[in-house]
Amino acid sequence: MKAKLFLAVFLTSAAEAMGCTNFIVTPGASADGSTICTYNADDYGMFGDLCFYPAARHGRGHLRDIVSWDTHVWTGAIPEAEETYSVIGNINEFQVTIGETTYGGRNEMIDTTGMLDYGTLIYLALQRSKTAREAISVMTTLAETYGYNSSGETFSICDPREAWIMEMMGRGPGSKGVVWVALRVPDGMICAHANQSRIGNYSKLGLPKEDVLTSKHVISYARQMGWFKGKDSEFSWKEVYAHPDMEGRRFCDARVWSFFSHHADMKAYEPWALGRDENAQDMPLWIRPDKKLSVHDVMMDMRDHYEGTQLSLADTSSLAGGVWQMPYRATPLVFKGDDGKEYFWERPTSTQQTAFTFVSQMRANLPNHIGGVLWFGNDDANMIAYTPIYCSSTRRPTCFATPGADATTFSYANAFWVCNWVSNMVYPRYSALFPDLEAARDALEADFLSRQAEIEAEAAKMQPEEAKRFLNDYTIAAADKMMSTWHELATLLIVKHNDMALRRQNPDGTFKKGRVSRPGYPAAVRRLLINKGEVEAL
Repeated sequence: MKAKLFLAVFLTSAAEAMGCTNFIVTPGASADGSTICTYNADDYGMFGDLCFYPAARHGRGHLRDIVSWDTHVWTGAIPEAEETYSVIGNINEFQVTIGETTYGGRNEMIDTTGMLDYGTLIYLALQRSKTAREAISVMTTLAETYGYNSSGETFSICDPREAWIMEMMGRGPGSKGVVWVALRVPDGMICAHANQSRIGNYSKLGLPKEDVLTSKHVISYARQMGWFKGKDSEFSWKEVYAHPDMEGRRFCDARVWSFFSHHADMKAYEPWALGRDENAQDMPLWIRPDKKLSVHDVMMDMRDHYEGTQLSLADTSSLAGGVWQMPYRATPLVFKGDDGKEYFWERPTSTQQTAFTFVSQMRANLPNHIGGVLWFGNDDANMIAYTPIYCSSTRRPTCFATPGADATTFSYANAFWVCNWVSNMVYPRYSALFPDLEAARDALEADFLSRQAEIEAEAAKMQPEEAKRFLNDYTIAAADKMMSTWHELATLLIVKHNDMALRRQNPDGTFKKGRVSRPGYPAAVRRLLINKGEVEAL
């Protein structure tokens, strides 16, 4: 059965908030021994630049203004740390990487008076932590001291040796307190989360005590509120604080299931992902992959549209995909039909509203300034080439931090806008134009990946400060090459595919003069139109 359009049988209040996806690969599950952490930051209207916080020392009594990451509203000030570390994007100079997805949970747990939101916590922790465990301590201590004003959140918190998944929620307005649980993902496993709480009964996972960290009130608060009455050993975080309903499973856990399905047999958990069967077997929090994953494997995972499953959006007979069969759907995700019923589209990992995406590579066998690479891009992961940003970089490529460019100001020098310009040409004529984008994307990524060992071997010969400058120069050169390629791609698409025709190319890439070919509709669409009687036979 191909996934087309389904009747919605659940509440839809949170449907529009279902952004962001994180995948986690532990060192023992990766092909090169690196920890890998990914993030698609999905939010309509969001402008995705590459943030940077320089390392600094601060005097006694220095205050840090807190401005909400989501609303950009000032919420107060806190004492600054004596020393803060350099951060570029979501990785710091010690290779610590943090990502997130929002799952919501119980609305009454949100502390509207809290000072800190999830984004602020992430970047404060990156500036103050040398390891993942230290980042967890920083985040939870700050939240418990100054209050947390976001809804339920899942964090990926990783360093070159360890990968953690942490979930956090407030304890209601005015509480200035949080409940949270953090688990170290066992080495050799892969994990994921996508806007649905993933941590269940953690006491049954068999983890060492040092790999299970929780707040003091994680269970007692649930008892106090009357939400849990069983034994401590029976406590399930997600069942108490964020029950996985139809929406949470189909829109959210299905993305996790699809990621896992690329690397292990997950057929038994398909009913859970489909969301209809209340008695379906829940998915494990993590799995051991059939073989170890490369950085490129994970890049491709971030481009998933449920291909090869019954939820696939690449259905050649689907009206929603358009004549040129795009594996995307116009939103809102849930909408009302003329019959008064609610219907919904599938929500894949790769989606048009991604503002920025990264695949972070953290390696313990290399010095920090060489080992940490944030493979970064602006826009839908399927439509961009991941570009290497070394964690020791202190100068940002202009295309990822363009003066004057913002969510409503276009710039030809800005990656967010140029990548969106290209992808928005491709979306409506996907099957015709995407092969050209895919070829440019894959060639560029292959070049970056093939040069990585050479670049890093050269850096390893240098003194640290010289190596940092060298790697920063390479980061900027790689980003410039990506932008040059994407400008050329934009030109190629309009010249080659102008007016729904196809201009032939010479072996050197130039275009042939004269007549163009007219391929018409894809064969599957022609058959559909004939069968529906929308065209007449001569």
